Parts: sequence; structure tokens; C-alpha cells
Amino acid sequence: MSAPAGSLHVRWLGRVPYSEGLAVQEALFRHGTRNHLLLLEHRHVFTHGSRADVTANVLVDPASVGAELIAVNRGGDVTYHGPGQLVGYPIVSLGPKHGGQSGPADTVAHVRNVEQLIIDALAELGVADAGRLHDYPGVWVDPAGANPRKICAIGIRVSRGRSMHGFGLNVTTDMRYMRDYIVACGIADRPVTSLAEEGVDASMADVVDVVARLAAARWGSGAMERQDVAWRERPEDLSAFSRGEGPGSAVRSATDHGVTVQPRFDQAHLDQPRAEPVRMLGRLAQAGVTDAVALATRKPEWLRPKVQHGPEVLSLKRTVRDLNLVTVCEEAGCPNLSECWADGTATFMVLGERCTRACGFCLVDTQKPLAPAADEPARVAEAVVRMGLAHAVLTMVARDDLADGGMAHVAACVEAIRRSRPETRIETLISDGKGDAASLALLFGSRPDVLNHNVETAPRLQRAVRPSAGYARSLSVLSLAKAAGLTVKSGLVVGMGETADEVDGVLVDLASIGVDIVTIGQYLRPTSHHLPVHRWVEPHEFDRWKSLGESLGIGHVESSPLTRSSYHARQGAEAVNIRVG
Repeated sequence: MSAPAGSLHVRWLGRVPYSEGLAVQEALFRHGTRNHLLLLEHRHVFTHGSRADVTANVLVDPASVGAELIAVNRGGDVTYHGPGQLVGYPIVSLGPKHGGQSGPADTVAHVRNVEQLIIDALAELGVADAGRLHDYPGVWVDPAGANPRKICAIGIRVSRGRSMHGFGLNVTTDMRYMRDYIVACGIADRPVTSLAEEGVDASMADVVDVVARLAAARWGSGAMERQDVAWRERPEDLSAFSRGEGPGSAVRSATDHGVTVQPRFDQAHLDQPRAEPVRMLGRLAQAGVTDAVALATRKPEWLRPKVQHGPEVLSLKRTVRDLNLVTVCEEAGCPNLSECWADGTATFMVLGERCTRACGFCLVDTQKPLAPAADEPARVAEAVVRMGLAHAVLTMVARDDLADGGMAHVAACVEAIRRSRPETRIETLISDGKGDAASLALLFGSRPDVLNHNVETAPRLQRAVRPSAGYARSLSVLSLAKAAGLTVKSGLVVGMGETADEVDGVLVDLASIGVDIVTIGQYLRPTSHHLPVHRWVEPHEFDRWKSLGESLGIGHVESSPLTRSSYHARQGAEAVNIRVG
């Protein structure tokens, strides 16, 4: 791994709902031992500590100005986060008071350290008179003058030597939210300001660069491992597919036993406009990925498995057909189908065959989906019984058209299998449910033995690879599942333009939020309309990632060119000592 030991792991996460950022923070705080700095913007939100006077200091109905009001476990009164404000969450291990070898962490010293970080950053950005104001926390402009103005709020929580929460630095913030809608930090007689109001013409990217570098000097011994999601103006970039308006899917033929899917398109499909792949390629180029393996290039030998469908596999295929079910094993042309089915593992795709998103690497149909089939849980359970599965995986298409994202339906499938065959271990591979904690809780309550949600790729490529999802959101889903006491799994597809160091960093993130199992496999381009393969990743690289991930604390890493999310799912679960039920 290229990042030196003790490096500060910095992540620019873009614009993130407060609840998602909080879930990731709490997971890093609870499970991590490495030093992290999350840098992001939030959507409009007012937050307050446990001792805040909310009645006096929130002056409007938050919903009337498009904001949330959220209580948080930190010090401080009411404050605001929103677009144009750089929020920083240092989740770091602190030294004890007075430099001793044991005892409680020095919380005051940490607050002063955060303040000094911002003071130094402001000095570099052109605000030379920033500093502290006696008896008032945070960072102020002209603190010794006639008109001190608060430019950065600070609220910290420290427990067991780890810190969370942090600072909110006003860059180009809409100051109405802090002047007209709340009494910021409960300080009615002191004004607030921003870099823009102080005449500093600095972009958010400029400020992030300065803060990240200075933070690494404080919490990373000068060393930094940094990854950014794509920089963009708008917080959302949902494609037409995510609104159920996609053009449809390819018609596939599996003439080579499912090893490589060779699609064909009917003429009506070809005649329809296909702007999405162009946007995907543009986003790849913006992320610095311009080279690709030619579509006609022969695959390396290590990507050419020998597939044999014996009588038991053909029998299972008949069972799936008889019950009118869909398996991802067949749908995605998985090269490991015969091995997994013979081993007593299969992956069923529930909630239909049509997805409300169009990720750049995925071949699933994107026409407007049909209503969920009410009898599907019973049919899936019957198939599990007939097939005698030791380990059943339930995956799903994204269903953004449903209020709960389809989570209650997946939970019903889990419960039906448990009633019919309690000895079967159940793994659920889910979408992000738009990050809605209440929806996710519907599934978590069914207690699947493994909860799988894939981050898919490095932060830099998220927008190109899956434009309707996000890195922070995926980390938050995994964090919430871990907080619910579940065994948590995630996965990456490599060869789309990420670097080896970026994969290393993602493994650090997954280990630090408590993920138990990780899969890593080679991307294979399903059609010419999908993202190109950037490179064939060598087998020894997969071996290194397995070793690295497990050395970081991940219980089991399944990493090979032909690994898919459900490959060796039973073995992975057993490796982390999961008991059925």
C-alpha cells in the first residue's frame, strides 16, 4: 500500500445529507483506529447539541426554508450546515491530557487544534486577522477589533480517545440561514460572516486543498491518502433511467455457456437516442480515464474459465424456470454459475427484472418496472427448498419508484425462506434505498445473516460508473447495517479506470467502518453501450488486495479476476463464523 502508516485518510464526499454523513462518522468513530478527515457539504440542515435552547434559537419552521432540524450528540447550540459551507469531520485518535501515557483524552487541546487548523487555512487564503475570541468557541475574523465576526463554528465529541464531529467553515454560504433563521451558536450579539463576504474569492476546491494539506500535518504526520468524488455544481445528477424513462434493455444470447454475454439489439432499440453512454464516457474523461481496451481484444487466459453444466445444474435450472424466478447467476451470465450451484449457493433477483437506475457497468433492463409480485416470497422459498440450498442470496433491482425502495419485499422473502427452510443461510445484496434509514430498517429487522451492499468503485469514478448512487451513501448504508448488529459485506469491480492505490484506500474505508466481507473482481463490458474496460487486472494484484484487506481487519476478502458479489458467498460467511439464523 502506497500510503505510509499513520497517514491521514482524507475524503472529499461532495454534497451529502446530514444523516448519511453522521452514519459514516459514527461507524469510523466506533470501529476505526486510523485517522480520517471527511470533507463535504451538507444539504440545508440545522443541528443542535443536547443543551441547546432550540425554542429560542430556531426562529423559523425549518421545513419552510427547505431545511431539516436534527439533534446530535455533541457540544454547542444551534448551528447550520448547507451548500457553500465546508464541513470537516476529523475522526482521529487523541493523546491523553498533559502528555501522559494513560488517562482521558485532552478534549480542550483537540478543540484548540481544530481552531488552529482553520486559522492557519484562513491565513493562507487571505484572511490574516482570523483568530479566537475569548469565551466564544470557533474561529472569528477580527477578534480583537470593534466588530468580531464568526466565520467557522466548531462542535466536538470525544469518547475513549476518539473524536468526531468537527467544523463548519463558511465559504460561499447563504448567510440568511445563519442570520435570519437561527441564532447561530446561541450568540445573538455577534455577527457571522463567510470568505465571500470578507472579499476572498476562493472556490470550495481551493479551500479543501488547503485544509486537507494542513490537516495532514496535524493528524497524519504530514502524510495524506486522499480521494475525492467528482466535483460538480449540482448535488444530484440522476439520469433519465432513474426516473423510469430509460429506453429498455438488450436482448441477450448465451451461446458460450454464460462465460461472456454477447448481446444483440432489436432495431427499435437501436433507433432510440442513447445519450447516457455518451454522458458516462464524458464523466470518465472528466475523472481522467481516457484509455480503454478495444472491444474486440481477446480476453487474457485467466478470464476464460472452463464451465461445465452437469445434471444437477440443469435440474436446478428447470426448478428456476418452473417457479418463474430470475437468478442473477443466469441474468448476468456469471462464469461461476455451475460452481456455485453445485456448491449449494444461488442468487435470486427479486422485485422484477427492471431497474430504475442505469449504472454504467450493468446490463439489467431499465424500462419502467412492474409492481412487485405478491407471491414472489413464497416462490423464492419453494425454490430454496427444492434446490436444497445451504446459502441463498437475494439480490434486487433498484426500485426508486417504491416508497421504501423495495426493502419490505426483500424482508418478506427472507422471512418466507426462514419459515420454509430455517437451516439455509440468507444473504441480501441490496440497493442503497436512497439512503433512507427507515426503509433500510424494514430489511434489517428481518435479520439476514449477511447484509451486502456494493460500493462498486473508487470515489473518483462513482459519478461515471453509477450516476444515481454515491460513495458516501453506500458507506452510510453499510454503517447503518453494522450499527444494527448485522454481518456486513461489500464489493468492488476493478478495471474501469481506478488505480491500485484507490482500491487500497477503499479497503481502508471499508475496514474502518467495520465491514466483515469484501469481494473484488474484474469488470467485463457487457455491451458496446456500457463503460469500456480500462485494463485487465493481473491475478497477482487481486492476491495483494486480499492480503491487504485482511491485514486491515476485514474478516474475509474474496478477490480474483472472476469473483462476483456472490462468488464463494457460503465460504465467506463461514470464514467470519456466521451461524445460521
